[in-house]
Amino acid sequence: MTHFKVVIPARYAATRLPGKPLRMLAGKPMIQHVFERAMESGADEVLIATDDERIRDAAAQFGAKVCMTSPQHRSGTERLSEVASRQEYAADSIVVNLQGDEPLLQPALIRQVADDLAAHPQASIATLCAPLTQVAHLFDPNVVKLVMDGAGFALYFSRAPIPWDRERFGSTPPLLGANSNYFRHIGLYAYRCGFLREYVDRPPCRMEQLESLEQLRALWYGYRIHVAHAGVEPEAGVDTEEDLMRVEGVLRDKAPGV
Repeated sequence: MTHFKVVIPARYAATRLPGKPLRMLAGKPMIQHVFERAMESGADEVLIATDDERIRDAAAQFGAKVCMTSPQHRSGTERLSEVASRQEYAADSIVVNLQGDEPLLQPALIRQVADDLAAHPQASIATLCAPLTQVAHLFDPNVVKLVMDGAGFALYFSRAPIPWDRERFGSTPPLLGANSNYFRHIGLYAYRCGFLREYVDRPPCRMEQLESLEQLRALWYGYRIHVAHAGVEPEAGVDTEEDLMRVEGVLRDKAPGV
């Protein structure tokens, strides 16, 4: 049985949806739904990491453990590193980074990514992918693509369509399906705490800056990322008002007695 912790980085400020963690969904703040999904994963500990007292106070209302962190962090990974240091997690401890805008994410995926890292001691990070089935997503820069080696370790992540089909792209629309060679990245990570402490001391690399993908820093410095195929199709997160309405409907349909 894999022992792991879940840290939920939560920022109040968001360009497209200010105050996102505290937006109400089916009678609860969104961050509470995320916390509940994490608790259902079987994690040894679930902790919310934030730099905002409003989120801390809301979390206290539903009994979540909170770690206040610096407002200067540029990414959730940096925030996790501070948590791991302040909580004195052992270097070989596994921590899952669960974004605070994933109120529908299945607990099975949280456990899967932790189990996958535990099963691959060569890796510092584990993450998930799913087949790309829509041509529009293949060419959408907001959908991150990835390629892996034969053992499932990541070779590269990109906002561009990779691998590039030299014979067909530009002349014939690509055919996608469950058995295609194209995969989208699911932004759920498990880290070894020793890696987190090293990561924040590494300066950003040019690839990371060009693609705006922080996981490329790990590849640049030689860390290995293992990628597993998601056991279930992940539910979408919340970025817009439209997403809020969609998730509200899903949660109300799932509520007992509805």
